[in-house]
Amino acid sequence: MKTAIIVILIIIFVLVLLFLAMLVFLASYVSMPKSSLKSSREWEEQHGFWRDFDKYETKDYIIKSFDGYELHTFFVPNKQFPDSRKFVIITHGFTSSRYGALKYMFSWHSLGYQCVIYDDRHHGANKKGFFNPCTLGMLESKDLMAVINDTYERYGKDIYLGLQGESMGSATQINALAYKPKVHFMVCDCGFSDLFNVLKVGICDIFKLPAWIIYPASVVNRILYRWDFFKDRPIDCLKGNTIPICFVHGADDDFIVCENSKRMAEANPSYTELHLFPNAKHAESMYSDEKTYYSMLESFLKKVVDNEKVL
Repeated sequence: MKTAIIVILIIIFVLVLLFLAMLVFLASYVSMPKSSLKSSREWEEQHGFWRDFDKYETKDYIIKSFDGYELHTFFVPNKQFPDSRKFVIITHGFTSSRYGALKYMFSWHSLGYQCVIYDDRHHGANKKGFFNPCTLGMLESKDLMAVINDTYERYGKDIYLGLQGESMGSATQINALAYKPKVHFMVCDCGFSDLFNVLKVGICDIFKLPAWIIYPASVVNRILYRWDFFKDRPIDCLKGNTIPICFVHGADDDFIVCENSKRMAEANPSYTELHLFPNAKHAESMYSDEKTYYSMLESFLKKVVDNEKVL
């Protein structure tokens, strides 16, 4: 009898350990993503977006965020329009890096914009590790504010500045609305309205787990990495927004489903456009139809840009 009880207790103990290990794994999967400049470059090259970037002369610098965290950044001057005072800050997505944003840069250059591109927290060349977790747009939104402020200080208060973000980068931009950024427009590609639905639809499907596991995983994440999955709700930051936003999403996105952009487009009180790219999966709208994507940007900008202020 005692032996049976001991065996049962051992089994329960092992199951509890395995469950805790799963929660730690999920929290770390979200907060400790793998990212490198090398892997981002390889993706860009494989998909034909690197092009002649090696011939570009970039200006590399570091921007210090609100907490002293260093953001590796580069400025890619516009060779076609070198004197342009139009600027766009491009924010990449989860597990990518500033190299992963280059696929958008070429279109922005053709549209006459100078490009500022940086590595998100815990991504690219930035400092990684347990004390520098990725927070899926929470702290990153404050980082973006630091990049916005630095761009004005570095290139002039008179510049015309917009934002382009992909996936987590899109969520970062929307979260930054809580801090009233001084920007003239946003292009938000395949972003999420709230993190919970992404973890439920995307992460749980990947690992074949029930949705309820996100709740204890968030508790573990708060303990280990000091932020809460359920407080990451970009859609809440749209209240009172006055900045024009162009929402873009792949219609076949099965990771961050396109309903996220639909919900945010409906919630946005300012000028809004919503473009769904047929047959495009996550972060593939530009890749699926670059010509249409460019035309979309061009049309959106013609509607929202105050030409009297653009030099």
